[in-house]
Amino acid sequence: MEVKQAHFNLFIHGVGHHSAAWRAPESSVERLTEVAYYQELARVAERGLLDAVFFADGHSLEPATAGDGPRWHLEPLTLLAALAQATERIGLVSTVSATFYTPFHAARMLASLDHISGGRIGWNVVTSMFDTEAQNHSMPRMPDHATRYARAEEFVDVVLRLWDSWPEDSILIERAEAPDGQPGRYVDGSRLVELNHSGEHFDVRGPLNVPRPPQGHPVLFQAGASEQGRDLAARRAEAIYAVAYDVQAGREYRSDVRRRITGAGRDPDTVAVMPGLVAYVGSTMDEARARQRELDVLLPTESSLRQLSTFIGQDASAWDLDAPVPPLPPLEAFTGPKGRYATILRIVETEQPSVRELLGRLAAGGGHCTMVGTPETIADEIELWLDTGGADGFNLMPPSLPQGIEDFVHHVIPELQARGRFRTQYEGTTLREHLGLTRPKH
Repeated sequence: MEVKQAHFNLFIHGVGHHSAAWRAPESSVERLTEVAYYQELARVAERGLLDAVFFADGHSLEPATAGDGPRWHLEPLTLLAALAQATERIGLVSTVSATFYTPFHAARMLASLDHISGGRIGWNVVTSMFDTEAQNHSMPRMPDHATRYARAEEFVDVVLRLWDSWPEDSILIERAEAPDGQPGRYVDGSRLVELNHSGEHFDVRGPLNVPRPPQGHPVLFQAGASEQGRDLAARRAEAIYAVAYDVQAGREYRSDVRRRITGAGRDPDTVAVMPGLVAYVGSTMDEARARQRELDVLLPTESSLRQLSTFIGQDASAWDLDAPVPPLPPLEAFTGPKGRYATILRIVETEQPSVRELLGRLAAGGGHCTMVGTPETIADEIELWLDTGGADGFNLMPPSLPQGIEDFVHHVIPELQARGRFRTQYEGTTLREHLGLTRPKH
């Protein structure tokens, strides 16, 4: 019987997802504005035959917390152009905010990148979340949740239509003069589509001034955890980033979004659900745990409490580190980002940690699935997630970079390949082909 194969993306964040990774003596923190650093990481991921590398994005920086560690570095869409020149096959994915971008701007940049990369671009559509971001875009505060998602739906629709505004057979490249004496034409302008879109949030004439992307449409990722986010993913996403603290949470989330995808008239088997995965890999269990401890001991308590305060929407700075976590509001009463908050509630309910223990649990990845072990035990856990409906693959969030991805590529990937769980070569050249997706018709 054919076994299910995994999908993997590398989520590149600074020098690792552990909030203290930058303090490690061997970290590459001095290189965070060097394009060569990111190119090296992408090439490691490509040697491991991963589907893609992925960058999140943010539009603000808080001076009060800037000293806690690096947050945002190079603008990711710009960076993808440089990574495209340093790699050959691996997909390249960036977050794009539907709240701050206009459809024409996003469609033009992503179409250009898809041409530059030869069809390897994906876009992770988000609605953004913080008022400080809005205030960098001439807004006093973020629009309410419903408005952000209504705008995102219209944003995606218009971007897709802009990419389709150039029928591929409209490009003629007629150098010679026609027999009737008419001059040659580069394109049949009558075939180009003016959208003349006038909606609640955008007015866009069109057509796009870049030909249709090589993939037709760059692959659309989505990461919403709220009701509106899951519905948007069900209608539009071609792959989904998820937050799942354990395999049970993974099954619940994946089952829910697959039900919604079916309800939207789509095939759920064509949409890969990829929870975040923080992996500490060692040749023995003791070595793996030691690598985790090496980072945990560098964790500054004050900044960790500030991060926790952001995650839970209340001030945790005075909490007793060795006392149980105080009662938290239920999920339905929480107005901030719900995915990570739901994970924190699950950790508190199932593990009943002290505040100090919770900080350690959140130090890398903010509550995403964490696996600590040997290549064999980690491969066992990945198989469990694949076979019990917890995931179709993972968005790798190494606690430290480059060591974390080198460990995974050099040790875990070969173990999965030996079990028939991961490809041994790229069979296609585009991100769509890596994910088993068809090219959308015009």
